[in-house]
Amino acid sequence: MIAIGITVALTELLGSFGLSGGLLSVITYTILAAGTFGLLSVLALFLVWWERKVAGHMQQRFGPMRNGWHGWYQTLMDGLKLLQKEDILVATRDKVVFFWAPVMCCIAAFAAYIVIPFGDGLIVADLNIGVLYIMAITTFTVIALLMAGWGSNNKYALLGGMRSAAQVVSYEVPMVASILVVVLYAGSLSTVDIVNSQSGNFLNWNIFRLPFGPIAFITFLIAAVAEANRTPFDLAEAEQELVAGFNIEYSGMKFAMFFLAEFINLFTVSAITVILFLGGWHGFAFIPTFVWFFMKTFAIVFLLIMVRWTYPRMRVDQLMEFAWKVLVPITFLNIIVAAIFKHFGWYWEL
Repeated sequence: MIAIGITVALTELLGSFGLSGGLLSVITYTILAAGTFGLLSVLALFLVWWERKVAGHMQQRFGPMRNGWHGWYQTLMDGLKLLQKEDILVATRDKVVFFWAPVMCCIAAFAAYIVIPFGDGLIVADLNIGVLYIMAITTFTVIALLMAGWGSNNKYALLGGMRSAAQVVSYEVPMVASILVVVLYAGSLSTVDIVNSQSGNFLNWNIFRLPFGPIAFITFLIAAVAEANRTPFDLAEAEQELVAGFNIEYSGMKFAMFFLAEFINLFTVSAITVILFLGGWHGFAFIPTFVWFFMKTFAIVFLLIMVRWTYPRMRVDQLMEFAWKVLVPITFLNIIVAAIFKHFGWYWEL
């Protein structure tokens, strides 16, 4: 049973003050956008701090310790520092492209959360093409990186942008193929419908649909890490080769916007993984649904942070070969197996 959605609840609340029509819709979605932006901004600050702490403990050190308890406001101070730094501009840059690249990167990172349910009814808009929308909107991040490389008028930045474009085009194929396995069993592209298709016993979660569920989960997570430009797939900003890559000419707040988008995308990848394979907000009834969702998502975030600080960066040729020669054949074969199991009913519903 779906609880009343946050959008409907807010619309009814504002409607009680006499608002109606187009003005009501504009105010409702403005408030939701502002709330989502605030939540994700705080979340990104927390993830930066958490990654520093996890990386520190993995390397037998403490990480940030001086600014507050366990350095909890270290990231906040970093943000304030970047706000105050001078915005150094390259004279030969493409002014329009250079300016809009970080803006587009941030907008794409935030826009994905329109269709991500944080709990039962906690969703801005339950689109019937929710998964397709996420795939489309997150692709704008790649366009933003390509714009940053081109607009900087710097060969290292351009090489980083081109690498990013090639990488995302390659890993988009196995990622979509992995998602199709889930869509096949859910019978819908709506994120809410996909979560509800995994209700009941935890064995109904898509990750436990043997043998294709675990394979789709692993291939999706690998491809999603590559889409998010995280180690070991962060070839777009390989500092040993490209002196920071696509963002080398950015400073101050423009650099911070790229950094913010990176950590929001980390949470986005983890949230989508939970929605597709780990039952979304479903869990024990005595725990609120949004708590379940965040617990599962932070578990995936923790896993991805550990991966980043464990494995070395791949070479660019290894990156492309792994996508086309390993992931693509596996995911396509997995779709065929999943379709056969679906057709003959060789799966359980508990």
